[in-house]
Amino acid sequence: MELENYRQFMTRAEENLVLLESLLPSSEKFYVWSYDADGRYIASSCPEPERDILLQAFALLGGREKLIAYAKDADNTRPQIVGSPIGMQWALSYESERDRRLLFVIGPVFYARPLEQHLRTGLRAYTDTQKNAAWVSALIRLLPVLPVMSYAVFTRYVVLVHNMLTGQQLGLDAFDAARAAETDISTANLGTRDRNKVYLSERAMLQMVRNGDINYHDVFQGSVRQSPGVPIHGQDPLRQMKTSIVVFTTLVSRAAMEGGLSPEIAYPLGDSYIQAAENCRDSGELSALAHAMYHDFIYRVHHLRTNPNYSHAIQKCCDYIELSLDRKIRTADLASLVGYTEYYLTEKFKKETGQSVISYIRYVKVERAKVLLETSDLSVREIADRLAFNTVNYFIQSFRETTGYTPKQYRARFMRA
Repeated sequence: MELENYRQFMTRAEENLVLLESLLPSSEKFYVWSYDADGRYIASSCPEPERDILLQAFALLGGREKLIAYAKDADNTRPQIVGSPIGMQWALSYESERDRRLLFVIGPVFYARPLEQHLRTGLRAYTDTQKNAAWVSALIRLLPVLPVMSYAVFTRYVVLVHNMLTGQQLGLDAFDAARAAETDISTANLGTRDRNKVYLSERAMLQMVRNGDINYHDVFQGSVRQSPGVPIHGQDPLRQMKTSIVVFTTLVSRAAMEGGLSPEIAYPLGDSYIQAAENCRDSGELSALAHAMYHDFIYRVHHLRTNPNYSHAIQKCCDYIELSLDRKIRTADLASLVGYTEYYLTEKFKKETGQSVISYIRYVKVERAKVLLETSDLSVREIADRLAFNTVNYFIQSFRETTGYTPKQYRARFMRA
């Protein structure tokens, strides 16, 4: 790139940085950096002396390599979160779809305040030279001023910045592909845990696996928020993260077997994910792996429970219903989904499933209500609202007709069991 062109390039990046910084509240302290597509640093909103220390952190902890790979991936049109062996996180974005030469890095942040001794252990591999050893010491001194925020808060800012840069209108589902990291299993702050709530939320998460319930996202995230990992305190933060994933994988594989997955499949599959966790080099990889593993086991159980006698269209309707329990589902929506008239769909659905569309929807929602009654402290009204029943009375009536109990009776009976 000619020097004059590069100067213009740098000016554009600096102008964007000023605008981006104005979008972020002063109470939320993190920085935005600009690079070219070859990973060459251009400018930053970060002041000295933090700038040089954090630039080196991004390079040494693998962020620069991931940025270059991100720039080359033309199919990736969304922001991306990248992690590191010490739990330090960044987000990657670009200026425009047409011109991806100018890239932006947002961060770093931690999802939980790291302990100094854990960081020293995690950074031990980077003290091979006197220069790197000095950098590690400088980074440790920065700990009190490095930003700590939840994944949910961080991604909101990332989406805001990305939309401003690209002109896209992405929502928070921009990170669905790595949704497990939304509350990072491996790095969230354990804090004080309500063990009864932890038990109930973990029970709900594993019940999703046993049922092969593909509408698992909210339950999964709720469980992770209650119990973000195994509460151990080792000297190696990455080792601690891996231990949580190993335990999580073991529980999920056992639940899948209880749901009907053959041990000949479940054991080797679980072992392969555990080995993959051992091979991970940073927290971002571990979070993505945890979600992929959970998703994989659930869909394998779901496939086993799919009725082979259902046509493709009826199975597609059943899957749509399972994924739409939080909203009103109309027969017209299902008919449009598969290209049938309402009359033809209702006849075909009844013939293949033995139930009317309305009865099937009500049954599936009641099954989810049973899980919520068993594994949460949500009120009957809150559950009725969450499952989009027209009224609380209709929910109670539907529940009683399906199970023989009112929701309160069912919860009391479960608690006595």
